[in-house]
Amino acid sequence: LVGTGQGQLIGGFIITGGPKLVMIRAMGPSLAAVGVSPALANPTLTLFAGGNQLAANDDWKTNTNVDDIIASGLAPSDDLEAVLLIRLEPGAYTTVVSGAGGATGIGLVEVYEVGSD
Repeated sequence: LVGTGQGQLIGGFIITGGPKLVMIRAMGPSLAAVGVSPALANPTLTLFAGGNQLAANDDWKTNTNVDDIIASGLAPSDDLEAVLLIRLEPGAYTTVVSGAGGATGIGLVEVYEVGSD
């Protein structure tokens, strides 16, 4: 359940080998389509390395690399979901998923390796 404040969804992952192109998805609305209730209506996604914010997204089609997201074959089915397609160096990373406008609901964060150098 994605809440507010300390109830946000936090996920961590580690990149080894790298640099690697990864897609990070914060899912909510598409979960409702498969029977999850109450799904997070409009997730937002923020990526951190240590205490430094690297990137953020709300509504995946607002990304400057939307064509690359579509070409990956991993684009979400709902425009309100959040996505980052980003090249990351080896290291530890943290994602934070929250609901736009303080909304709450069931959400999911996913990390995919799309490619490496």
